[in-house]
Amino acid sequence: MTRIRRPHARLRTVTLAGTAVLAAAALTACNGDGGSAAAAAAKETPQTKVSVSASGKQAKAGEPVKVTLTGGGKLDSVTVKDTKGGTLTGQISADGTSWTSARTTSPGTSYTVEAKAAGATATKADFTTQAADKVSKLTIAPGKNTTIGIAHPVSIVFDNPVKNKADVEKHLKLTTSNNTEGSWGWMTDYSGKDRVDWRPKDYWKSGTKITLNADLNGVDSGRGGGWFVRDYTTNFTVGKNQVVKVDLDNHRLKLIRDGETVKDAPMSAGTPGGDKASWRGKTVLMSKEGTINMRSETVGLTGSDSYDKMVDYSMRLTWSGMYAHAAPWNRAYFGNTNHSSGCIGMSDSDAKAVYDAVQIGDPFEVTGSGSKGTQALNNGYGNWNVSWADWQAKSALKS
Repeated sequence: MTRIRRPHARLRTVTLAGTAVLAAAALTACNGDGGSAAAAAAKETPQTKVSVSASGKQAKAGEPVKVTLTGGGKLDSVTVKDTKGGTLTGQISADGTSWTSARTTSPGTSYTVEAKAAGATATKADFTTQAADKVSKLTIAPGKNTTIGIAHPVSIVFDNPVKNKADVEKHLKLTTSNNTEGSWGWMTDYSGKDRVDWRPKDYWKSGTKITLNADLNGVDSGRGGGWFVRDYTTNFTVGKNQVVKVDLDNHRLKLIRDGETVKDAPMSAGTPGGDKASWRGKTVLMSKEGTINMRSETVGLTGSDSYDKMVDYSMRLTWSGMYAHAAPWNRAYFGNTNHSSGCIGMSDSDAKAVYDAVQIGDPFEVTGSGSKGTQALNNGYGNWNVSWADWQAKSALKS
């Protein structure tokens, strides 16, 4: 990848003349005898100069802006604005001689710096950063202003590789209304792209409000990934405290709300002993998809195992094709035998009742024998199948 060229280091220096200096210069011009006195005054009152760490039309992106004052005096204020309406905030040093932006510059952006020192007029300096050779974007779930179940993680999938995982992660700021304990964890998504999720230590508490600020504008994702050129934000609320328990041995599905069973339905899960078996573990309802066409070739089943059906009340649990749904053709097995192609099938009426009640993000806890193993971490939201200690170790900022 062509990287952004680092220009030769240059400081743009601007002189801020104080009133004492200007007065001394006037005396020198008008009084022959007072020349030496004026010169002495000018010598004792040095000119104040401001230097900006970036200049020109090809400044390096991803660097903080630093304003430095020399020649005496202290900075009163510094503002750095871009042509898109954004502002880089920062802080003046304790001795008043420098100011550094809290965030870095973004690629392909023009900035105006305005600095004012005590007793001097303000001055401006302009610079433009080099354009990014590659721009990185991302997708966040849950969506903005949504209500989700107690098991839904905050999940970010990046469209380009992320090599600088630690730098990216430290720009992801998640806040909750009740100081929920949690951690970021990196993985390769089912799509093959880089992904990072924030998972609470335990299921969310009902009513929790969550805000994510991904302050990524001006962050380099690393070799092959490109630059982020904007910030992202989302917020959502945790809804009802619900858990769906799927018992493979007893062939029952129970919807439990606030500790009370509100639905107990007979079901038939995947046929044990091969690819048609169901996954076990803690999975998360990814989407409610209604009536969809299910075809066996999409999950690798062919020959005598093939099917092509329109299926009602479909609730997706994994990317690999495990759903809970209505399966009236399988009614002879509800409550007594697992005899499906991997999904959790119920009667039309029971499937409708569950479909209407569940929230995206509700956990489906699948237990019992005859499964084909535990759902993988990236096959949907398998985050809860990893211990808390192992999950924390997936953070790029782990100690």
